[in-house]
Amino acid sequence: MGRALRHRNYRLFFAGQSISFIGNWLTHVASAWIIYRLTGSALLLGLATFASQAPSFFLSPFAGVWADRMNKHRALLVTQVLAMVQSSLLAYFALTNTLGVPHIIALNLFQGLISAVDIPVRQSFVVQMIEDRADLGNALALNSSMVNSARLIGPTIAAALIGLVGEGYCFLIDALSYVAVLASLLAMRVKPVPVRASGKRVLQELREGLSYVAHFPPIRAVLLLLTAFALAGMPYSTLLPVIAREQLHGEAGTLGVLTGAAGAGALIGALYLAGRPTVLGLGRVINKAGLVFGVGLMASSQAPWLALAMPLMVVVGAGMMVQLAACNTIVQTLVDEDKRGRVMALYSMAVFGVMPFGSLLAGRASDAFGAGPTLLAGGAICCVASLAFRHTLPGLREHIRPIYVRLGILPELERSLNEATHVSEPPPA
Repeated sequence: MGRALRHRNYRLFFAGQSISFIGNWLTHVASAWIIYRLTGSALLLGLATFASQAPSFFLSPFAGVWADRMNKHRALLVTQVLAMVQSSLLAYFALTNTLGVPHIIALNLFQGLISAVDIPVRQSFVVQMIEDRADLGNALALNSSMVNSARLIGPTIAAALIGLVGEGYCFLIDALSYVAVLASLLAMRVKPVPVRASGKRVLQELREGLSYVAHFPPIRAVLLLLTAFALAGMPYSTLLPVIAREQLHGEAGTLGVLTGAAGAGALIGALYLAGRPTVLGLGRVINKAGLVFGVGLMASSQAPWLALAMPLMVVVGAGMMVQLAACNTIVQTLVDEDKRGRVMALYSMAVFGVMPFGSLLAGRASDAFGAGPTLLAGGAICCVASLAFRHTLPGLREHIRPIYVRLGILPELERSLNEATHVSEPPPA
C-alpha cells in the first residue's frame, strides 16, 4: 500500500505536503466560517470560493503549456513561497482585527492565481519523483490519502482554534506549515530533466493539447465526467456552513464535524485505491464511485440530525475521492509524456476551474430554494452523468487496451498477441 514511499524524493514530498495540507484546511474552514459569521450569505460563500478557483479555469490551459517547458521543481518552490505570503497576509489582517470579506475575496483570488500554475506543475512533477512507473498509481492514491487525512484532521483543529482563539491563528498556522513544504523541496535530489525547447507559440501548443484530448476518447470522457461533477456535485462543500447552521442548527464545531466526516470517507476511499495492485478495472470503479457520491449527496441533503448527516458525509467523501483519484490515475497512465503538463492542466481546469462556477450557482440556488434542495438536485445530476459514462465504457476499453499492452500493464495479452503473430508467420524456407 505504501510502495511509492520507497522513492526518496516522493517520500520527502509526501511528508512536507502532509503538514501543509493540514494548514490549508485550517484556512479553508476559517475563511468559510468568518464569511458566513459576518454576512450570513450563501451567495458570498460561493463568491469567495469562485475567487479562489476561477483563475484555474482561465489560466490552467496556459499553465499546462508552461509546465511542459519549465523546470517543475523550481516552479514549485516559487508557488509555495507565494502561497506562504498569501496565508501570512490573511493572518496579519485577522490578528489585527482588520479582516473583512473584501480582504478574503481578494486574497482568495491571489491564491487562485497561484494554484492555476501550481496544480498542473505539481501533478506532472509526481511522475518525475517516481522512478518506477508501476508505482505511479500507488503514488497518486497516496496523494489522495494525504489530502484527505488533512481534511479529516484540519477541520477538527480549525473548529477548536476558532472557538478558543479565533480565526486568525488558523491562518497563522497555515502560513508556518509552508516551511515543511519548502524544506522537503530543498532536500530533494532531483535528476536534471532537459527542459523541452519549443519554437512554437503558446497558443499553438495549447491547440495541440486541446486537439489531443478531443481526439482521444478515454481522456475526453473522463474530463467531461469530471466537468459535470465539478459543476453540480463538488461545490457541496461551499454550502456546508449553511447546512451546519440552518439545517442542523449548529456552530463552527458542527461545520468541522461535517467536513471531517467527508475527509474520513475520502481517506477510506484513498486507502482502498492505494491497496489496488493495478490500474485495470478503474473504469468500473469511476462509475460506481460516481453513483455512490451522487446518492450520498442526495441523502445527506435531507438529513435533519447531525448523527445521520455524519455517516452520509463519510459516503459522500469516499465516493468523491475514489472517483477523482481513479480519474487522475487513468489520465496520468494514458497521456503521452510530451503532453503531460497540458493534459493535467485541462484536468485541473475540468475540476478546479469549473468548480467555482458550480459554487456560484450553488450559492445562488441556495439563497433562492434552500441548501437541501440544491444539494438534492446536484446529486441527481451526478448520478445521471455516471450512468452516461458507464454506457461509454465498452468503447473506451478498445482505445485503452493497446496502451496498457505497450506499458506492460497487460503482459498476458501482449504474450498472446506475440504468439498469434508468430503462429501466423509462414515457416522459414
